[in-house]
Amino acid sequence: MPTAGRLAAAVLFAALGWYVSQLIMAQMDEGTQPVWYAEINALIGVAMGWTVAGSRARGPWMAAVSYGLTATIAMVFWIIFLHSFVQMIKNSMRGSYGSNPSNALVDVFRLMMDTGALMSTSVIITTLLGGGILAGLVTEYVARRNN
Repeated sequence: MPTAGRLAAAVLFAALGWYVSQLIMAQMDEGTQPVWYAEINALIGVAMGWTVAGSRARGPWMAAVSYGLTATIAMVFWIIFLHSFVQMIKNSMRGSYGSNPSNALVDVFRLMMDTGALMSTSVIITTLLGGGILAGLVTEYVARRNN
């Protein structure tokens, strides 16, 4: 059921996903930046904000910090997984894995580790943690105000 808390969470986590994507793309070499990277990550932020954070609104204030961080961690996981899976499919289409599909599945996890290493700067981690907590608190405020 749509609520103001879910809408606020969706918008806030979309903004967080988009902003962090800009920080990540600034670290990438020119020409290696994925197409629609920030937009796809914002959509993942919408989904995680709506389902994870927005559905838990209207609890104690400390719960807002908790579900804000939970939604952030879920968003980061799905972003890393989705982009690694897409890269694996691209590599597979180029014949990088030969005739062994298990190599492709194993490579998804290697690609996830590479993407995670790219994201593990203090600026990105601080932005994710601070933004997740702030988004959770604002979601809680909006949910309490409009119900």
